[in-house]
Amino acid sequence: MSREHIDKVSGIPTTGHEWDGIKELNNPLPRWWVITFHITIAWAIGYTVAYPAWPVLTSATKGVLGYSSRNDVKDELAAAEAAKGNYVAAIQAKPVSEITADDALREFAVAAGAATFKVNCVQCHGSGAQGSKGFPNLNDDDWLWGGKAEQIQQTIAHGIRFASDPDTRVSEMPAFGDIITTDQIKQVGAYVASLSGPVQDTSLIEPGANVFAENCAGCHGENAKGNKEFGAPDLTDAIWLYGPGETAIAAQVRAPKHGVMPAWIGRLGEIKVKELAVYVHSLGGGE
Repeated sequence: MSREHIDKVSGIPTTGHEWDGIKELNNPLPRWWVITFHITIAWAIGYTVAYPAWPVLTSATKGVLGYSSRNDVKDELAAAEAAKGNYVAAIQAKPVSEITADDALREFAVAAGAATFKVNCVQCHGSGAQGSKGFPNLNDDDWLWGGKAEQIQQTIAHGIRFASDPDTRVSEMPAFGDIITTDQIKQVGAYVASLSGPVQDTSLIEPGANVFAENCAGCHGENAKGNKEFGAPDLTDAIWLYGPGETAIAAQVRAPKHGVMPAWIGRLGEIKVKELAVYVHSLGGGE
């Protein structure tokens, strides 16, 4: 029979475990710790009985209290919907001009429109609505069809060159490669570029002005400031949808690109289209 080993310093028995000359004292756990440990076990058992806990094949135990976190979430969502109900009803009833004039309603519409924009519009216009080549920047004050809230709403609702919507915005720039000569295209490209910056060959500007007056002024205006009724862009502001410079301008004159924007009214509905219009209008470039 082995004898119990007693630590000489403390007088406490050891467990018999030893490592590198160090022996483990056989101290009992504090009573308060043992009691707390037993309480946590009892609490855990009670919790699994009272609340959903144990997984089974297709679901989980329901718990005697019938608690459901899913129901809590549904209740919170229902309360949130009820809280914003008055705002949604007002947006539905009012035109966007009145929505933008009401501070509280505008703030709500901007927040809702921003969320809708992130889901549906960032793919083309970018997360900051800054646009990219072929997709307009919505932060500036350059608007093909007008930047008032009502005009933005019309554009979002019915799109641009969206064939299946009879009320879509439509503008078609002719392919002047079939109408005027290559030299004339080069000349008018230089003239248009000169309206907002330097050009390589200034001798092309004067004949280009004549080509512009005969072929382009009907839509873009004699001063090249554009015409929002036709969706004709301002050519004097150095904002270019397909790139700046004589070469890019001449390419657009020769064989113009025509982007297409979907009509969102059928997918999003009237309320979300209004919210989007107010949000876009609020970005800083709205008229």
